[in-house]
Amino acid sequence: MFDIFEIFGELSYFGIFLVLIGVNASPILMPPSWIVLTSFYLIDPSLNVVFLAMVGSTGATIGRFTLKKISGLFRKFVSEEQKSNLDTIGDYLNRKKYGYMIASFLFGATPLPSNMLFITYGLMRAKSIGIYIGFWFGRTISYIVMIYFGNAVLTPFLEMFEDRLTGILLIDGVGILLIVLFASINWTVLITERKIKLVRPKIWRF
Repeated sequence: MFDIFEIFGELSYFGIFLVLIGVNASPILMPPSWIVLTSFYLIDPSLNVVFLAMVGSTGATIGRFTLKKISGLFRKFVSEEQKSNLDTIGDYLNRKKYGYMIASFLFGATPLPSNMLFITYGLMRAKSIGIYIGFWFGRTISYIVMIYFGNAVLTPFLEMFEDRLTGILLIDGVGILLIVLFASINWTVLITERKIKLVRPKIWRF
């Protein structure tokens, strides 16, 4: 991993931009992008924090856009029941002026795994510029905070997971659990009747 930082770090902001695209275009088995961005800054403190955060959030947004597009190709494997469930959410967010923007901002500005959010967007075939605007602003804010407090946040995180793969798998596991929970909610009942009803998720059909 350190070799990657050295190689792309030599390209300065452009190298960091490319790394963030790659990390965010992958659905799983990638470290959180704030760790990658903070690590670049700790290696080269001469980087401008605000500009670095903006470069990182731009790369992250392009990467998530790519992930969303790839995920959309797998909609044909989704069960009809879940397609209807996903379309219900999409119709609801489309009726809200800033629905997609707020949802993406909240995921972008918090440590919540956003890979599963964009996979879901892809399966929903969501089409809204607000998805990317909200995510970009959310990521920019979170990156600035994480970079400024890099040592205080990154060191304890890495000490908690001495085996980096364990930390990555745990974060991916949380993301998968979130999407299973998401798929278990009957969104039609929740939106129309304001009642929470759980159903057995049948996402894939073969």
